[in-house]
Amino acid sequence: MRIVFAGTPAPALPSLRRLLDSPRHDVVAVLTRPDAAVGRRGKPAPSEVARLALDAGVPVLRPPRPNTPEFVAELSALAPDCCAVVAYGALLGEPLLAVPRCGWVNLHFSLLPAWRGAAPVQAAIAAGDTTTGATTFQIEPALDTGPVYGVVTETIRSDDTAGDLLNRLAESGAELLEATMDGLADAALTPVPQSSEGISMAPKITPEGARVRWDLPAHVVDRRIRAVTPAPGAWTMIGDLRVKLGPVTADESADPLPPGELMVDRTGVRVGTGSHPVLLGQIQPPGKKSMPAGDWARGARLGDGVRAQ
Repeated sequence: MRIVFAGTPAPALPSLRRLLDSPRHDVVAVLTRPDAAVGRRGKPAPSEVARLALDAGVPVLRPPRPNTPEFVAELSALAPDCCAVVAYGALLGEPLLAVPRCGWVNLHFSLLPAWRGAAPVQAAIAAGDTTTGATTFQIEPALDTGPVYGVVTETIRSDDTAGDLLNRLAESGAELLEATMDGLADAALTPVPQSSEGISMAPKITPEGARVRWDLPAHVVDRRIRAVTPAPGAWTMIGDLRVKLGPVTADESADPLPPGELMVDRTGVRVGTGSHPVLLGQIQPPGKKSMPAGDWARGARLGDGVRAQ
């Protein structure tokens, strides 16, 4: 099949590589978001997907607004049989969806209809789910509601960060997407409507949403921190400093502490929660590299009464 691949960040790379290497499919172009400012200097740089496509000699399409009549015409001229989507980052209008004869097939990192939206992996970890997966489905104008072609499942480990889990899903999901493209090429797949039960939403996580709430039980604090690691990154205020935090360890054997209260000793830094304390792992002060919390505390000279909040 003639395929246009749409994707932007690193989790889309395994899928693009598999389709580029497939003897059954021809990736005629790659659609990705426009170059974005990166680094302290804010210099525009191509997306991860754009770099891979350029290295492979595949034409790259970077429309600022993909739903314009001009881009619909440009895509139509490529005559794709199918458009495969992995984390492209823009909503697609009906004229664009009508271009390929097999439609647009999205690889979504959840077991739909659970966790529709921009942050399914983060939502699954934060909710304490023990199983998740990836789904290929036909894109409709509504968000993540289209009929399903296939699924793979993945166990969520007790120490998984969003980055860990997404890396595994990106690989297993790439196999699923290739199999779905093969099935469509053979006219052997019929999509199945999603269930009307078990629907949940996973909106994009804002920086404010990544702030740690120390009044919650320790196991919830742990899950929420892992859910936003590495991005956008958990944070808290300690005194007048906004610091980033890595995953924590619940310490049920420690003496209780009021939520947000700090205790520093030779074994590390503990913070009180709504249940038992948690032991901090890595901490990143403003303008500095991440470091073990104990090392930071020894140099921070925390005064009496300083709290995390």
